Amino acid sequence: MFTGIVEELGKVKKITQRSGITRLEISAKQTLIDTKIGDSIALNGVCLTAVAIGDAYFSFEVMQQTLKNTNLGLFRIGQMVNLERSLKVGDRISGHFVSGHIDCLGLIRRKVLRNGNLELAVAIPVLFMKYCLAKGSISLDGVSLTLANQRAGVISVNIIPHTLKNTTLSFKGPSDKLNVEFDMLAKKTAT
Repeated sequence: MFTGIVEELGKVKKITQRSGITRLEISAKQTLIDTKIGDSIALNGVCLTAVAIGDAYFSFEVMQQTLKNTNLGLFRIGQMVNLERSLKVGDRISGHFVSGHIDCLGLIRRKVLRNGNLELAVAIPVLFMKYCLAKGSISLDGVSLTLANQRAGVISVNIIPHTLKNTTLSFKGPSDKLNVEFDMLAKKTAT
């Protein structure tokens, strides 16, 4: 369980494939503190298990299904990624509850600066629009955000400068794919 509050930006150091498993090596600092092998880390919002830890990196093994259903399969060496350690009982919840189980991929349609904030319009499959509640929570690449608008398969969010500076959303542009996880409460309400 996560909150969607990104702790730091990591960098993809190495990608290797063996026997149907892809291993991602990600450089990090803050999220390495107190992290042990077997701990869950959200990588662009995807819950993964740390399988190796070094001085300035950790590694994750990713199955083909995860690569196919998230943007992790599009990673390149040197790419920046959002990192968050799992929530501990008693921690503050500054964002919203995020499971790390991605619902779908969204496609950025428009990125516009308005009054110092970024407005991001993201196309999502129409099937998932029922989970988009007015002013509800959504996680895009592991970042907890509030829905500003939704219409005909496109949602929009507004991103403050602090969030833009401290997440990978500043590097994203039209046609980039984002991992989308809808709010658990919205999913429960819609069923």
